[in-house]
Amino acid sequence: RCMPLSNIGRTRDEDETANLIWNDSAVQHEKIAELRNYQRINHFPGMGEICRKDCLARNTSKMIKCQPQEYSFIPKTWIFPAEYTQFQNYVTELRRKRKQKTFIVKPANGAMGHGISLIRNCEKLPAQEHLIVQEYLDKPFLMEGYKFDLRVYILVTSCDPLRIFLYKDGLVRMGTEKYHAPTEANLSQLYMHLTNYSVNKHNENFERDETVDKGSKRSISWFTEFLRSNDYDVAKFWGDISELVVKTLIVAEPHVLHAYRMCRPGQPPGSDSVCFEVLGFDIILDRKLKPWLLEINRAPSFGTDQKIDYNVKKGVLLNALKLLNIRASDKKRNLAQQKAEAQRRLYGHGSVKKLSASSSDREKQRHTLERRREELKERLAQVRKQISREEHEKQHLGNYRRIYPPDDKLLLEKYESLLSAAFQTFLAGRAASLQKEMNNPLKRMKARTSMTHTYFSLNCAERETNACQNIHKDMHTCTQL
Repeated sequence: RCMPLSNIGRTRDEDETANLIWNDSAVQHEKIAELRNYQRINHFPGMGEICRKDCLARNTSKMIKCQPQEYSFIPKTWIFPAEYTQFQNYVTELRRKRKQKTFIVKPANGAMGHGISLIRNCEKLPAQEHLIVQEYLDKPFLMEGYKFDLRVYILVTSCDPLRIFLYKDGLVRMGTEKYHAPTEANLSQLYMHLTNYSVNKHNENFERDETVDKGSKRSISWFTEFLRSNDYDVAKFWGDISELVVKTLIVAEPHVLHAYRMCRPGQPPGSDSVCFEVLGFDIILDRKLKPWLLEINRAPSFGTDQKIDYNVKKGVLLNALKLLNIRASDKKRNLAQQKAEAQRRLYGHGSVKKLSASSSDREKQRHTLERRREELKERLAQVRKQISREEHEKQHLGNYRRIYPPDDKLLLEKYESLLSAAFQTFLAGRAASLQKEMNNPLKRMKARTSMTHTYFSLNCAERETNACQNIHKDMHTCTQL
């Protein structure tokens, strides 16, 4: 229903030339490799590294080891069967200290609350099943006595460079039984302990209310006003959510970038991404309003069972499509560029001729200058393209807010440090050729995000002056010599 509102027509069959391809399941790498440059598809390769529960646990645990303070929003987690022994050792240590904790057990790649249970008697856990076991957050922030979680919508428009947008509304999903701390007697009361809509909608206590301040499903915009009216720090709340999202996607970035480059070899740096992704982050708050990451959905439901679903999800999709800037003219423009590139290669226009062994020093100097001139032309084109992209984003954010790269320079430096750590973790023990290949994109990414921060607050004319005048000057010097 959002397509007509965004001036995008819909085909009923498999149209391989469509500008936008939407798939509700993971996309094969071959499909992404076959896309034309003007096409867009709604999944990145490699994003499963944070969207599968077992992969999320494995990858975040590596970052927790090197950056424990920055990744304190992940509950203690064990992956079975590989970490069964470590888990039992942890339980034994708790028992020695006369402490007892509750754990939540999930299938490694489950969804919609299927197969989830709470346990306190850990000896009953099977050692060989593929499970995720986490410490249960037993002191959550409550709403009217009910436990709840937040579905936060995130748009990733590019992985090279990384660009992340947070939608400023979402869903508050409440349990349907009043919450009590877990005991042996109430562990099986999932309507109390789980907040999944797919679970709670089956309870007779589930309230389908069309008003914004009642019902078992509400909006995050309403929750934000609730926090503000009760003197909570709303700016800190959103800042904490934003950092959680960015840090989690930083964990995924090396995997996504590597997979994307494998699918699109030879694509010039800074080119428009053929992939984007709308993610659903499920986040729970403890009683101190600290956010904790539960899981990430790479195919969040866009069903509209209730009016609140339609109001929130329509904005998520419409604003995302506007930010992506998909135009009917993209196909024609891309074909023209391909034709021009083919002619350039055929006739050698714009290419730097190779030198022979007998070339004079003057010819070698001219060759060096010609090569420098071509590099500067390419750099100027990239600067202009990035400025144009940012101008479009600023004008079409709608209810989105860009959270990476951030405007705050200190926050950007922290994120870049975490990115470096994530790449080092990803590359540890891998082939030297891959380390070299991935090192260059990281350097370019950091350079582009630095440039983005420098010029983002300037108007278009000022940016052209600051970013381009030195390049123009160098090009003029190369031409004169």
